Amino acid sequence: MLAYVFVLVAVAVRFLPHPWAFTPVVGSLLFFGAHRSRREFGIALACLVASDVALTKLVYGFPFTWDYLVTWAWYGAILGLGTCLRPNPKPLRVISAALVSSVSFFLLSNFTYWACWKPFPMNLKGLEMAYVAGLPFFRRAFEGDLLFTVAMFAAPLTLEALAALFHPAEDHTAAA
Repeated sequence: MLAYVFVLVAVAVRFLPHPWAFTPVVGSLLFFGAHRSRREFGIALACLVASDVALTKLVYGFPFTWDYLVTWAWYGAILGLGTCLRPNPKPLRVISAALVSSVSFFLLSNFTYWACWKPFPMNLKGLEMAYVAGLPFFRRAFEGDLLFTVAMFAAPLTLEALAALFHPAEDHTAAA
């Protein structure tokens, strides 16, 4: 259930004022992938795709281009990466998954932006310019990805600890 809540929070945050690229999307995808079955991935994917459609067409009024398909495939890949965290969601593995997600999105999104929208020359220098232009977004994206991923993976442990604090297990030996 918590995985669904995190995806809905990620979708909602995208519609609220926030620093560019500082969202819980990566954390929610990794958590969903780690805690839900592959059969359910379509639900998380549909929520994010629907938010992309709404933001693009209704909020920003931009046209749809092929680069959205690449982003949506990336969402699926990050859900898949989350499955690698299922058997052993240790802190280093979770942080590594967040880093891989951030770097892969930076590389992929800036390449597709350069190739689709052609804001820079269509040569290696132009591609380099696209990556340099994306660096300020990468910093915020990485910070958000790391923060939200760690918080989401820590949430079940935190909730269990709080539940134990407020509802300690009854001592059945005293009744015997």
